[in-house]
Amino acid sequence: MLFIYRDADAIISRVAHRPERCLLEPRLWLSAVGPIAVAAVGCVPTADARPRLVARLAFAASLFAGGVAVLTAAALAERGPIWSGPIGVRGIGLALYGDRLTAILLVLVAFVGAIVIRYSMHYMDGDPHHGRFTRYLCLTLASVLLLIISGNLFQFALAWTATSLGLHRLLLFYPDRPAAILAGRKKFVLSRLGDVCLLGAMGLLYVRVGSLDYPALFTYAAAQPTGMPLAAGVDASALLLVGAALLKSAQFPVHGWLTEVMETPTPVSALLHAGIINAGGFLVLRFADLIARSTASLELLAIVGGTTALFGSVVMLTQTSVKGSLAFSTIAQMGFMMLECGLGAFAAALLHIVAHSLYKAHAFLASGSVIDLARTSSSPRAGGAPHPAPMTIAVAGVLAVALTVGARFGATVVAQPGVVALAAIVMMGLAHFVASAIDARPSAAVVGRTIALAVLVVASYFALQIGVERLLGGSLPPVEALRGPLDLAIILVVVGAFAVVTVMQSVLPRYAHDPRWQALYVHVANGFYVNAVANRHVLRYWPGPPPQSAATRRAAAVALQEEPS
Repeated sequence: MLFIYRDADAIISRVAHRPERCLLEPRLWLSAVGPIAVAAVGCVPTADARPRLVARLAFAASLFAGGVAVLTAAALAERGPIWSGPIGVRGIGLALYGDRLTAILLVLVAFVGAIVIRYSMHYMDGDPHHGRFTRYLCLTLASVLLLIISGNLFQFALAWTATSLGLHRLLLFYPDRPAAILAGRKKFVLSRLGDVCLLGAMGLLYVRVGSLDYPALFTYAAAQPTGMPLAAGVDASALLLVGAALLKSAQFPVHGWLTEVMETPTPVSALLHAGIINAGGFLVLRFADLIARSTASLELLAIVGGTTALFGSVVMLTQTSVKGSLAFSTIAQMGFMMLECGLGAFAAALLHIVAHSLYKAHAFLASGSVIDLARTSSSPRAGGAPHPAPMTIAVAGVLAVALTVGARFGATVVAQPGVVALAAIVMMGLAHFVASAIDARPSAAVVGRTIALAVLVVASYFALQIGVERLLGGSLPPVEALRGPLDLAIILVVVGAFAVVTVMQSVLPRYAHDPRWQALYVHVANGFYVNAVANRHVLRYWPGPPPQSAATRRAAAVALQEEPS
């Protein structure tokens, strides 16, 4: 499907941090055949007339897009990065760009999209608007795929907006549900603000560089001095790109819409949480060469990402709804990704995107089986209220293991702050397991096996980080060292806060009947009412009555006719 010229006619430029040259490759346009096939199914005008046929066509197109993605990825792994050449003038037009970052995310999104479409064939079967749902799903998936292979910022912005509009149609698939309407309106407003940020960055970069093509932008970014203040326009463009990414990724305090999209069909939630929501992270990774040279942008990513990660993780623990808990989990994971990017661990953020997409798609599609899992799960051991001492020892122990093993891999807080911070937080997931091993009557064999497991987990984590960095082949900037006391303070606050939350999670059952803790639980479960404030403003400035479905309108008309005069 895709071949690389051995004797390329033109070499565009050297790209920052990339050992290969960016080769002009017109046949890269073939990689767009897959997304175009998916989009073609989305343009079927009479989809509701034969919904099952359209659903089968959509699944076939998604499999075809997945095959094209795999072939494209194989070619890019052999030689890259490559550029298709432009159709337009000075970066205003169409172009495709491929490197190993493109290859990984193209295969990931195509795979998740095919699974979601296959699932929706049976999930939506019998719905009167099944065909329309399939159309919107295909158009949205095609927009995400085209976003990934875009070769200039102009086309990126078009695909970015198309993804948002397609998602908006899916969020309002049931137009008579007030919660869906409110979530759709909030998402629409935030998306338009993100579009403004992206357009502002486009304008500033076009004035500075004279082109919006990726090779020109990457070359310009490589020419910027490292560790030196950037020109005002360049710094502002990086900040605007980060602002667009934060708005797209449901970061605190504009996260509320993501928790209210559960009124949509489950396949939409799976595609949203496993693919579309990652568009903000992809924006940061795609323009990491420029963003990495803007200290203000990195600090903004680290502060907002760290705050969001902590907020989402804490609120998630109090949710009683399965999908609500998964939604706050996604908010927290997006915060972790932004935190990693802000601390210069771009490869770790990419690994996080891949892992999160796969497990979150499975979690949403399998959310209906949670009752069966709850029935078969084991109950906690009988006994008195848990004591905080074992958990405190366990948290300190896993942190010590993370720092020790990380040092063996050359990852220290000074050399790789983002990688080490995430390792410490990941290891806290084992704290409860370790605490149970040392609680009550500890056995040397049990404690030894537990420590060995902790070492194996953290060693696997650092090995994966190294593997991803080598796999990328320089497509992303290298891991940055600690920049200063602000970064160190962010790491200490985030890791320390997660340590406190982990310990408190085991302590709270002792105070379950204390009115103060009960009141705090209510506040946390409601997300400290941040989303309620956002809803109030949306309803204030967008007070129109919610739209009604055709069935609701017909019922209202019948009731009006039957009303006595």
